[in-house]
Amino acid sequence: MESASAIFAGMVFALFGAVLLVWTGVRTRQRQPVAHGVSPVASAAAASAVAVIAIVVGAWCLTRV
Repeated sequence: MESASAIFAGMVFALFGAVLLVWTGVRTRQRQPVAHGVSPVASAAAASAVAVIAIVVGAWCLTRV
């Protein structure tokens, strides 16, 4: 029963991180703001960091299966 929760959480974190990383890359490549009212470099760096952390947490959850 616990493995199903770990798989679900791992997939949610990994999918969120991957989509956020792709979205941030597309917005940065098109020179559009990632967050309004914030420095473009700071917002892209923060969003990328959160995306990588989410992917790492997802991978960690999936290794606990």
